[in-house]
Amino acid sequence: MTPGPAPTAPAAPPPSAPGSAPPAGERAAEPAGGGVGDSPPRPDGTLKVTGEFAYSSDLWAENMLWGMTLRSPHPHARIVRVDTAPALRLPGVHAVLTHEDVPGEPRYGLEVRDQPVLAAETVRYRGEPVAVVAADHPETARRALERIVVDYEVLEPVCDARRAAFDPDCPLVHPPGSVPLRPEHNPRGNVLRHQPIRTGDLARGRTVADLRERADVVVTGSYEVGMQDQACLGPESGLAVPAEDGGVDLYVATQWLHADQRQIAPCLGLPPELVRVTLAGVGGAFGAREDLSMQVHACLLALRTGRPVKIVYNREESFYGHVHRHPAHLRFEHGAAADGRLLYAALEIVLDGGAYASTTPAVVGVAASLGLGPYEIPHAAVDAYGVYTTNPPCGAMRGFGAVQACFGYESQMDRLAEALDMDPVEVRLRNAVGRGSVLPTGQRIDAPLPMAEMLERARALPMPPPPEAAPGRVDPLALPGGAGGAGVGASVVRGVGYGVGLKNLCFSEGFDDHSTARVRLEVVGGVPVALVHTAAAEVGQGLVTLQEQIARTELGVRRVALHPADTSVGSAGSSSASRQSHMTGGAVKAACEAVRARVVALARARGLLAGEGGGAVGGADGGVRLAADCLVPPGGAAPVPLAEVLGDAVVEETREFRHRPTSPLDPVTGQGSSHAQLGMCVHRAVVDVDVELGLVRVVALDAVQEVGRALHPRQLVGQIHGGATQGLGLALMEEVQVADGVIRNPSFTDYLIPTVLDVPPMRVEVLEHADPQAPYGLRGAGEPPTLSATPAVVAAVRAATGRPLTRVPLRPEDIALP
Repeated sequence: MTPGPAPTAPAAPPPSAPGSAPPAGERAAEPAGGGVGDSPPRPDGTLKVTGEFAYSSDLWAENMLWGMTLRSPHPHARIVRVDTAPALRLPGVHAVLTHEDVPGEPRYGLEVRDQPVLAAETVRYRGEPVAVVAADHPETARRALERIVVDYEVLEPVCDARRAAFDPDCPLVHPPGSVPLRPEHNPRGNVLRHQPIRTGDLARGRTVADLRERADVVVTGSYEVGMQDQACLGPESGLAVPAEDGGVDLYVATQWLHADQRQIAPCLGLPPELVRVTLAGVGGAFGAREDLSMQVHACLLALRTGRPVKIVYNREESFYGHVHRHPAHLRFEHGAAADGRLLYAALEIVLDGGAYASTTPAVVGVAASLGLGPYEIPHAAVDAYGVYTTNPPCGAMRGFGAVQACFGYESQMDRLAEALDMDPVEVRLRNAVGRGSVLPTGQRIDAPLPMAEMLERARALPMPPPPEAAPGRVDPLALPGGAGGAGVGASVVRGVGYGVGLKNLCFSEGFDDHSTARVRLEVVGGVPVALVHTAAAEVGQGLVTLQEQIARTELGVRRVALHPADTSVGSAGSSSASRQSHMTGGAVKAACEAVRARVVALARARGLLAGEGGGAVGGADGGVRLAADCLVPPGGAAPVPLAEVLGDAVVEETREFRHRPTSPLDPVTGQGSSHAQLGMCVHRAVVDVDVELGLVRVVALDAVQEVGRALHPRQLVGQIHGGATQGLGLALMEEVQVADGVIRNPSFTDYLIPTVLDVPPMRVEVLEHADPQAPYGLRGAGEPPTLSATPAVVAAVRAATGRPLTRVPLRPEDIALP
């Protein structure tokens, strides 16, 4: 096949050509060390901090056109007529496409093919794409959108998720039978998936009322979690280039190259091999880039016009153009003995999936299986629902269903502590899971998970100094209100709160979760160089660094180059679920081990590993190591330079890595070993609250996290800081405000995210108890701190104010005392 011309500003450097030195951008690392357990600098770090890194919005190609999207102004409406002729008459416009111009499958979807490429008969959310335009200038494309005439018949929106789930008279968002939902997910009406879990007596016919009578104390609570945005600084963008073979080359910021290819190709009516996807520079992700946005549109326009087409969303369009965190309604009931030990729990979780499925079925599975949190509870009833509404679509965001559940169960632990007049940490300690505990799904925790130790360590961390009560004696920036200067000091009260989060790591419920790596070792300019090629998306988490570290460790080479991530190698799965260090790290490790074995065999074949008496070294590897660009025989024999072993040979191996098998949750009982690995973080938050104005300043947000093994300690702590900051944002300020299906704050002026002035000092203690099921014993670390930070901050505000605080994000009117 003949690919089309590459864009002139690729997001990553090209791979090394055989016999040439790697380009500087690949950072062929020379210094000693830099292997697993070290903290070498990121290969893309300097370019990013100096502004030289090419993000997807920087792409450009000769003869390029600009694409733009016409979006529905209504949350729910029937399309009566679309007239594109006025737009086509505008000079500079090269194409205007509607659903009639989609040559292949009209719908796509990450898990369920329910989302139209371009709306045909009905629009189901405000901002749904109806038409796309390609023009020679972005302003021309914008003017063309204004000339497209669309007549709508407005329909009743379905905006209340609980009504959508339980009211039989609620209108259906999708006609019956129009969406291919799986039967095991119990779909009905607007419900995409209902996942129940029953354990103990509640699985044997007893009722919650029966257990309620046996409890010494019962606490109930209703909670809400607002819609949070991933707030990626880089908007959705990419460049599609038509190729001479009739295919298309797409350069795009994404989280899952092969999932994009799998969805795009059928819509274009092309085989997958003619849709080649290359990762462009990613300006943040956090789940927002798992779903398609502009990918199919850009490819359609490029194939129609025969010219490269670039699409870049503006910020308002970005808010409508990607999924968000599911808003949630939660109802919990816990019963306990007088000593604080939990007897039973019953909970209902309703997640608003918006207009299309995205990852909602999987999010429901996570929310259900982890809805009771990291606590030993003998009798439990869980019902988790994901529902269609005509609100903006929701899908993956860091924490993926476990965030919403964690706010509920941690609020309940604080409520239980209050009812028992017991320390909140003590309540958690008396019910903490550990190695050997059985989750409500029947899955046994078979790896170290020292929750009790983590809680004790968090409680023992030094406290920040007390606040100054007198006005004028403290920096105004240190008061609630911060730079706004509203806090006055005299009405400031301090509070302390704790949060514990339990998160699944890697994909669950029987998903064929795997990653592929290709590793090549050769001599370039007299020096051995390893080239690592995977399709794993670097979205800021530092995977590019980690792949280099693993190659250095396993192959003993100083110089490692990374091939750009693309679909010419096997899938690496998504950069989500805290899985890439485990999965792609495992694949790179396996490929390097295969390369190492071949190098040892080559050395033997060339007589460079003679044992005593001239015999070859025995065993699989005979204790041979690769280190410092040398092959190191056992027993103190002289090292052999790798360049001498390899000569002009090129050793290349490709390997797939899979984690241990998982199983789907039973659709009736919820039983099943659904998770490959679990992670945990404990947070302690200290806040100062102006109880008169309802303003909060987080003074400290300290964490203790179990990580299995820290492969890059510096990046690891950065991930914990980042996750905690997003949890803080959800607690205090971040919410996509949706009214009647319309986003009211689609801008970074009105959608607030924490700034450097909002983020407090964060002490982090990292525990390393190796997981025997994972490469190097590691445990994914990016998501757990997002879970625990939110309830810890809210618990601290509760402690300061005495207010119940059942909804996040908190608002001043929720906090201020009457």
